[in-house]
Amino acid sequence: MNKIVKKYFPSSEDIIKAKILLKDIIFETPLQKNSFLSEKYKANIFLKREDLQIVRSYKIRGAYNKIKSLSSDDLKKGIICASAGNHAQGVAYSCNILQIPGKIYMPNTTPKQKIKRVEKFGDKYIKIVLFGDNFDEVNNEAIKYCKKNKKTFIHPFDDKKIIEGQATIGLEILKQSSINIDYIFIPIGGGGLASGVGSYFYINSPNTKIIGVEPSGAPSMSYSIKNNKVIELNKIDQFIDGASVKKVGYLNFEICKYVLDDIQIVSEGKVCTTILDLYNLEAIVAEPAGALSISALDVYSNKIIGKNIVCILSGGNNDITRTEEIRERSLLYEEKKHYFIVQFPQRSGSLKEFVSNILGPKDDITYFSYSKKTSKEEGPAVIGIELSDKNDFLKLLEKMKVYKVHFQYLNKNPDLFRILI
Repeated sequence: MNKIVKKYFPSSEDIIKAKILLKDIIFETPLQKNSFLSEKYKANIFLKREDLQIVRSYKIRGAYNKIKSLSSDDLKKGIICASAGNHAQGVAYSCNILQIPGKIYMPNTTPKQKIKRVEKFGDKYIKIVLFGDNFDEVNNEAIKYCKKNKKTFIHPFDDKKIIEGQATIGLEILKQSSINIDYIFIPIGGGGLASGVGSYFYINSPNTKIIGVEPSGAPSMSYSIKNNKVIELNKIDQFIDGASVKKVGYLNFEICKYVLDDIQIVSEGKVCTTILDLYNLEAIVAEPAGALSISALDVYSNKIIGKNIVCILSGGNNDITRTEEIRERSLLYEEKKHYFIVQFPQRSGSLKEFVSNILGPKDDITYFSYSKKTSKEEGPAVIGIELSDKNDFLKLLEKMKVYKVHFQYLNKNPDLFRILI
């Protein structure tokens, strides 16, 4: 253990102190065995339901633990934070409970549902400032304001007190479990949760394999560990907003590098499929970051048979307006949704012929955009086709060739896909 890790590695005593501090503020969320996942993977799968927390995520733990560590003078001056949503709710709720002023910087891209909840939890004690398009931009702006006005910045993950607060989840899991835990899957954004829970398990459950899970659009922790230093990514996919950061915390990196046994990278489409399964089969509303840990189980399906597994369901702040996008990404991931540019003969009945000759009885056209070109024999149409079975795709292509349909496949052309769909 190097000097940095030794200095900031949260001790069991510090984590217990954080748990005592939080006892009247947080809800000790249940550790629930999930029958659907257990049967699917032939293992004992337990979900740590942080989506049931008072602010629908674990972030209140670290935020309150950090704020309560501040002096009375610092609290009177007011606090500043930057967040894509869940940390903001934890800070807002803490400001309300402690009756202290807070200013919360959030990206312009933050879902409205999260903004409204921040306003609700903070009430008259907080002010929201929207800035930039991602966490890193808004974080830099918040820090700049904080230094200029000599206020205290509450970092969402790169802080020892934040890490200790998040680590209380690990304490609860081991207290709630009567069996040895073979694997624990932890979502990673900036690394606060993974470094906290990972630290507690590393000390108190050394035989447990600690697996971090990142979105493929923002694999900042795995990329940093691979290069043995914190590296800022040039570009990220912000869809999994609660876990999409360009740069992880330095403390979190040092600790995660030391305690994690593995990091799995999961595609956004796979996460969307997990979200829909949780809702349709279990009536659980999970946000994209909240479903990350469960989405990695497929990769470990052969290793976890007969084992005891814990997945941290880290949050449930999902905006209902995103449902269609989640379904779309899921269908694309499952290879059931396909988009084409099709050249149609400009005569009546050509679309009817396409449907009757090309589509299967359970296939459906879910997207159609066409503008007639009167001076040409053919006109292009963008068509989205949803298959009932992904294995029918090759049959679809074969039929289009047999009937001499002129087409261009868009799913494998990301630049054109983004422009047209």
